[in-house]
Amino acid sequence: MATLLHIDSAVFPQGSASREITASFVQAWQEQHPEGAVVYRDLAATPLPHLDFAAVSAGIENALRAELASELEAADAVVIGAPMYNFTIPSTLKAWLDQVIVVGHNAGPDGPVAGTPVTVVASRGGSYAPGTPREDYEFVQNYLEKVLTGMLGAEVDFIVPELTLARSKPEMAELIPLADASRAKALDEAAQKGKALAARLVA
Repeated sequence: MATLLHIDSAVFPQGSASREITASFVQAWQEQHPEGAVVYRDLAATPLPHLDFAAVSAGIENALRAELASELEAADAVVIGAPMYNFTIPSTLKAWLDQVIVVGHNAGPDGPVAGTPVTVVASRGGSYAPGTPREDYEFVQNYLEKVLTGMLGAEVDFIVPELTLARSKPEMAELIPLADASRAKALDEAAQKGKALAARLVA
């Protein structure tokens, strides 16, 4: 039996692109592997405290950090909803990363998380793809790829739904067809990746 750790960080409980797509991933995972387990954390509904001196000093002896680290280390795969807020990840997701990465315990290329497949749904209201005017403002994929691979040794994959604000901003109306296509592609990728990953882990 494989375990999937599902993390959402979007502040909006409804109408969130990242939540919709992580849910599609989880649904496909469960359909492929119904006897598997899904552990869920909603970082917006139940935010974690920011890392402080006491927690850093205690390391893995800190109860919260130990719980989060054990949860991550027990997962066979992880899916993370990471919407772009002010060009980077939500502070709640950063707090989770700061708490869960414990240097001397699970950080490093040979740590207990090394090789774990992590799928990140990096949604954004506009487009920050290579060649776009705001390419240099992209600090979601760049950051998460570095921290998840560089510090945890995870195997990271991204699903990137773009232009999610097109239907709510009149000035983006002409981009609605592109936004709809991006959403459809992301949902399809999530379903395919969730199914394929479950099949791979239980093979």
